[in-house]
Amino acid sequence: MAEILVLGMAVADFVFAMDQLPDRAAKYRANTVETVGGGCAANAAVAIARLGGVAHLATRLGDDPMGDLILSDLVAEGVRTQMAQRAPGGRSSFSSVCVDAAGERQIVNFRGDGLTQDTGWIKDAPPVDAVLADNRWTAGAARALDLARARGVPGVVDAEAPTEPEVLARASHVAFSRDGLLSFTGGDALVPALREAAARLPGWVCVTDGANGTTCIDGGTAQHVPACAVEVRDTLGAGDIWHGAFVLALAEGQGEVPAIRFANAAAALKCTTFGGRKGCPDRTDLDEFLKETS
Repeated sequence: MAEILVLGMAVADFVFAMDQLPDRAAKYRANTVETVGGGCAANAAVAIARLGGVAHLATRLGDDPMGDLILSDLVAEGVRTQMAQRAPGGRSSFSSVCVDAAGERQIVNFRGDGLTQDTGWIKDAPPVDAVLADNRWTAGAARALDLARARGVPGVVDAEAPTEPEVLARASHVAFSRDGLLSFTGGDALVPALREAAARLPGWVCVTDGANGTTCIDGGTAQHVPACAVEVRDTLGAGDIWHGAFVLALAEGQGEVPAIRFANAAAALKCTTFGGRKGCPDRTDLDEFLKETS
């Protein structure tokens, strides 16, 4: 069973289903609501656990009731939380999320306050087969990726905008979002921007683009892997689940392109269910979906 260190954000999400996203100062009524765990790293960790891996989550929280809520949900999902750092007097992160009838989302996030800035504890991570870091905390991500390199395992970064070159340069694999890639290169077209990123960075690179699929530079050639066609109800957390599935596939020994196909399928299945990461599939459902779509 592959074990993975995931470093980054863990939050609580309050998710409101609406016919349309708010666009003015007014009162709005939701059709339904879900209170779920969220955050790039936490969602990825849950995906790893549901898909049959072992996820060790290194995250920063406050010692507040919100932190209690976040951790209890992660423990229930089977995520190992011994590396969660809780700061006395700190305030944990949470988000208000609106999801419209087409599954698109609008997020207002409080990043937390008074959380630890120390990175020394990251070196005490247990033996793992891969590392995944989001780039929301630069110092922590850099330390985690240095750990991956020192241990000789894949070090993957979830590269959202704004990107930090000092983090990207430490990764063996950089998985950009569309906005993250264009922010890093200053370009406006994905494939030329991806080629530029590949030339500037020492590791393998790809870019995820939602329903448009994923493109990577493989052996010097741009290769596109289409997204899986599904009826979309909620895109919240799909990118995070993509990253969790991708790093798990690498840790299990799959090549990059098969790992993309695996991750694309996991993200697509998530989008068929409302409620953020509640829609993340388990391994049985994902394997069956892959057989149906191959």
